[in-house]
Amino acid sequence: MPRTDNPTVVLVHGAFADASGFARVIPALIARGLDVVAPAVPHRGLLGDSAYVASIVREVDGPVVLVGHSYGGAVITVAGVEDNVRALVFVAGYALDEGESVGELQGGFPDSDLATALVRTPFPDGDSVAAGADLSVGIDRFPSVLAADVDPRVAAVLAVSQRPLAARACAEQAPAAAWRTKASWGLVATADRAVDPEAQRYGYRRAGMAVAEVDSSHLVMLAHPERVVELIEEAVRATVR
Repeated sequence: MPRTDNPTVVLVHGAFADASGFARVIPALIARGLDVVAPAVPHRGLLGDSAYVASIVREVDGPVVLVGHSYGGAVITVAGVEDNVRALVFVAGYALDEGESVGELQGGFPDSDLATALVRTPFPDGDSVAAGADLSVGIDRFPSVLAADVDPRVAAVLAVSQRPLAARACAEQAPAAAWRTKASWGLVATADRAVDPEAQRYGYRRAGMAVAEVDSSHLVMLAHPERVVELIEEAVRATVR
């Protein structure tokens, strides 16, 4: 893992996606001399996913700025308690409180278009006789719900290459809220049809974050990567100071 005097930026993708969603952000960060790690989140549950990301963070030899998009925001809420995490950046994300789940936070606001676009697919749940369920977005609904202002050719590829999210991930409660002890920033995607912008604002405001807004779909890293990079740079500068 990287060693640097500057913080390493660890990018945590959200549901129905992989780290390629940061494809327009990563080159800009590298060009600014920053080390970047963008792991693949297992998407099997909030507790397991956050433990996995925490293990990645612990391998970084130096300070970390932890960035989470969408469900990745819930993941960094928990994983961000690691000692070397200096700052958190939420991008159209869920900033959970301790003891709160993604479903509980979103449930306090009107259903987004995502609610009717989800597809449930059973899968074997380890050695258990009970079946789990994967959630994905209907291929025909993906562009309009998540990527309305993204290049349609890119949105079409993303729609058929999703990483499903285990349904249990929406019900598992965060055992910690790292924003209580770590400096935090939040970016609201005001045209988001997947995560209610008001849910984003509520979580950020509750955490006392520095907040920015951009007129963007849910996939703000692809639609407006410069705004995401600006916010990450702000967190990096504050961390260095």
